[in-house]
Amino acid sequence: MAHHALWAGRFREPLSASALKFSSSIDFDKTLYREDIAGSIAHVEMLASVKVLKAHEARRIRTALRQILREIETGKLDVSGAEDIHMAIEQRLIQKLGPLGGKLHTGRSRNDQVALDERLYLRAAIRDLTKQITNLQRVLVYKAEKYFGAVMPGYTHLQRAQPVLLSHHLLAYVGMLERDHERLLDCRKRVNRSPLGAAAFAGTTFPIDRALVAKKLHFDGIVENSIDAVSDRDYLVEFLSAASTLMMHLSRFAEEIVLWSSTEFGFVHTSDAYTTGSSIMPQKKNPDMAELVRGKTGRVYGALVNMLTQMKGLPLAYNRDMQEDKPPLFDAVTTSLEAVDVFGQMLVHTTFDTARMAEELRTDFTTATDMADYLVRKGLPFRQAHEVTGKVVHHCVTHRMYFGNLDLDTLTAFSTEFDEDIFEHILPTNSVQQKRSAGSTAPNEVKKQIVHWNRVLRGRKALRT
Repeated sequence: MAHHALWAGRFREPLSASALKFSSSIDFDKTLYREDIAGSIAHVEMLASVKVLKAHEARRIRTALRQILREIETGKLDVSGAEDIHMAIEQRLIQKLGPLGGKLHTGRSRNDQVALDERLYLRAAIRDLTKQITNLQRVLVYKAEKYFGAVMPGYTHLQRAQPVLLSHHLLAYVGMLERDHERLLDCRKRVNRSPLGAAAFAGTTFPIDRALVAKKLHFDGIVENSIDAVSDRDYLVEFLSAASTLMMHLSRFAEEIVLWSSTEFGFVHTSDAYTTGSSIMPQKKNPDMAELVRGKTGRVYGALVNMLTQMKGLPLAYNRDMQEDKPPLFDAVTTSLEAVDVFGQMLVHTTFDTARMAEELRTDFTTATDMADYLVRKGLPFRQAHEVTGKVVHHCVTHRMYFGNLDLDTLTAFSTEFDEDIFEHILPTNSVQQKRSAGSTAPNEVKKQIVHWNRVLRGRKALRT
């Protein structure tokens, strides 16, 4: 498509080739062609309803816009020579309709047009991303049910701490993802306001109906202040913040998958379809999908910092700097969607080695807290019980043994409060059974969580755009 600036009336020289190349955004904002055409159709229908355009004019423009949509989707329309997607579509409209095509832009500016397109795009992205989050949550709940009863070492400081149900560990991520889901839904409330009708920033002299356009495009209302409507991108910042938090949660889980896949842990085994090999070491099976999720988190963080940096010094109202909001936004949306999707698929094809987990519990001191709690029930103050248990652990470490190797005579040398029943109390499986607090790793509490999440996820409806 040949470039002809629709704003060129004021100018006597064409834009230089280098300036055009530098300022062109068509390579990335062409992503918004669907949103741009949808907004234009709603706008032209509104112009007809308020008698700014005649009904037959609006019909012809609407028909031509739908034709342009098909031309872009089928590759018949090459938009590469245009300044941006908005100008590309309008130029094509004028080619098809002559001067009538130029009436489309009555009562609006690229400023409110761009803001509208972004909000429509982001609304759809939130719909898709929340759907992916829900799918991942369902995988995790399924795994929690499948492995219910399996006990694993829980960690703090990446040191073995206490026994927990594997299901409990997996459900912790379901809770984190739920908050990610909530943040995105909350962000959507502020995204779903129409800026169209703000024009450049001061509004328009035409008797437009902003509320009607908002209704046609399924917005909850309009951005009330016309300056605010075109000059802020806080809704993008908010989305990128929510996406960054989501990716942070995925990255933490990905790190655990990487660790647990190692020979040193041996807790998980992922299908060949989601792992890779080495070009030189034939024995390798690498958890590359988890590593890539962990690595791609930085791209989404970068998009957030990029957007904050772009906006931090801009005076009101619109500034051309804001053209640069799209590459980080598009990249963050694509990266987040792909990461959640692939991570969920990888988990479907991942199995947990519960026998290995049980063995690691047997050869460590993860029930030391249970030993201390036992002594507290016998009447010792907790601090004294803690010290006695610490000495027992030190004895075991010194003699290269574990709790399972102890006998009662050895234990009573540390405290006469020990009795035969201590050995039942310090079994890892009994450790989780003995928990009493709400939300704990006790099997009955974990069952409650599974029931709760199944109910929540079954009742969840997909967002409409």
